[in-house]
Amino acid sequence: MSLEWLVAWNWSLDGLRDCIATGIQSVRDCDTTAVVSVACLLVLFVWYCYHVGREPPRPYATVNSLMQGTDAAGLQNGYAYCQSPECVRCAHNEGLNQKLYYNLQEYAKRYSWSGMGRIHKGIREQGRYLSSRPSIQKPEVFFLPDLPTTPYFPRDAQKHDVELLERNFQTILCEFETLYKAFSNCSLPQGWKMNSTPSGEWVTFYLVNQGVCVPRNCRKCPRTYRLLGSLRTCIGNNVFGNACISVLSPGTVITEHYGPTNIRIRCHLGLKTPSGCELVVGGEPQCWAEGRCLLFDDSFLHTAFHEGSTEDGPRVVFMVDLWHPNVAAAERQALDFIFAPGR
Repeated sequence: MSLEWLVAWNWSLDGLRDCIATGIQSVRDCDTTAVVSVACLLVLFVWYCYHVGREPPRPYATVNSLMQGTDAAGLQNGYAYCQSPECVRCAHNEGLNQKLYYNLQEYAKRYSWSGMGRIHKGIREQGRYLSSRPSIQKPEVFFLPDLPTTPYFPRDAQKHDVELLERNFQTILCEFETLYKAFSNCSLPQGWKMNSTPSGEWVTFYLVNQGVCVPRNCRKCPRTYRLLGSLRTCIGNNVFGNACISVLSPGTVITEHYGPTNIRIRCHLGLKTPSGCELVVGGEPQCWAEGRCLLFDDSFLHTAFHEGSTEDGPRVVFMVDLWHPNVAAAERQALDFIFAPGR
């Protein structure tokens, strides 16, 4: 057994010696210039890796900051802009498309370019789309091409979520009535937001504002907030997603305006709908009904008003943004990444 092991060991040494000799001869036979060139390239590669590793990250601006970078004062499309530093819709910047394209590239590197054709086309040609759109539909931030367009959508467009909201009508209404009692003690209770209107009062109570949960408000409406988690198509992870209670007092008119994008459907669940209230989208009027959902595309020019009397009380709806049914699952994931809050 020992003899066999020794022979095998000697054979291994002979093979190793032959291998080394062959390698040395190969180096000798090789052109010296080629060896030096390879060595220089190797040194350059090592230096590059070291340099990139030490370089601080490039200071890319966020989507929100680019949208907030220009002067939003005055009127645009007849709508009085709020000038809030956090409002996606109310600010614009020439660098936005470049930033969106960078975000798309980052998404594709992490995941895939598969299914990104429409988003790529939309971002690359966003300026042309937004400037050449007919005045009836002109989303102000992002337009996804080749989506079917209509001012109103049938209930079947997002059937599961519509039915779930309508089944929970009483739950949402009860939580609203509890909230609304606070108005008897002060003009604008904590958590409510006053919106600019040419006449009357329009106040909103956000649970989700531009993709960001409002914890203090959600604690005041726990069952309604939990309900949002049961919706299959609720936009909750990007800046185009909102959920709120919207209240119009009698005599209120909301000036015509456009929403920021066509990738969503805005859903209104009627909580209190007195007579004399109307929603007009793309020139087509509709009325709300208590306990029923009304679906529309707010990238169309739209307005709402309450012409009822003081005795009629306010018009109240629960508003939530749902995905447009023709936005594919891969596109939704990419749009959530591109338009993530704070990106």
